[in-house]
Amino acid sequence: MTGIAPTPRPGPGARTLRQRLGREAPLGYLLLLPLLLVTFGLLVYPIANAFSISLQDRMLGAQGPFIGLGNYIELLTDDRRFRSVAGNSVVFTLVSVGGKILIGMVMALLLNQRLAMREMFRGWLLFPWVAPTFVTALTWRWMYDGTAGVINYVLLQLGLIKLPIAWLADPATAMGAVIATNIWRGFPFFGVSLLAAMQAIPHDLYEAADVDGATAWQKFVNVTLPGVRTTLVVTTMLSTIWTFNDFQIVFLMTGGGPAFATHLFATYAYKVGFEGSRIGYATAISFLLTPLLIVMILALSPLIMRSENE
Repeated sequence: MTGIAPTPRPGPGARTLRQRLGREAPLGYLLLLPLLLVTFGLLVYPIANAFSISLQDRMLGAQGPFIGLGNYIELLTDDRRFRSVAGNSVVFTLVSVGGKILIGMVMALLLNQRLAMREMFRGWLLFPWVAPTFVTALTWRWMYDGTAGVINYVLLQLGLIKLPIAWLADPATAMGAVIATNIWRGFPFFGVSLLAAMQAIPHDLYEAADVDGATAWQKFVNVTLPGVRTTLVVTTMLSTIWTFNDFQIVFLMTGGGPAFATHLFATYAYKVGFEGSRIGYATAISFLLTPLLIVMILALSPLIMRSENE
């Protein structure tokens, strides 16, 4: 006759481990306390406080009444300028990040070759990234100047234009001008990150591809891209977040003009909050960025996890 096997009882070693963990648990919570306090002080409280401000009709330097979602409703239904700002932000981000990916990939591929003075070129190409942003913005603003800018001078000398172009004063060219500046500022980040990923790819894979008779494009698609995919996804996500929140380049070069042609979320929130004194409304503008960034992160996270598991 068979019976039910008795449930094994934990041995002395297991009880000792459980007792030790029980005694050390308060110490673990105590060691986590500084991190929790810093997280609450630098992240949770500011976000909660900003959200509460966005629910008020608050003016600069004064308290305002609680209006619930009134600021958000006004933004999404009545504020036509906000729709233009949202479109500008999407175009600015997509074109800028796309340009930085393309130029950064070319930079990494070139610097991954055995070139003369390769280290010197690497240092030169890092200059746009390490230079202060306000220096970059003011330098490009001078280059785009309609009367004394070097870009108009070169184009006139080459005979490509007959009259100087007011790059930053024309709504048709202002957005392209600030996008070009943002691309020049950010492509080294992609270049250096992708170069580091390329140098981690085993050279045996390229040798095997050569033996199989693969072309340069086939090696790029089947060896290089899979090897740098995780780095490419992470750098794209970070650059998208930074570009969406860009403020200095647009503010210093155009101030959001002309005729709101280059206003982004950050510059419009600054204009409404500090020039228009509507702090609650400006905070609501900033908070509308959060869902967009969350959706982007959720969309890119599976790609990162899949790359790490392969």
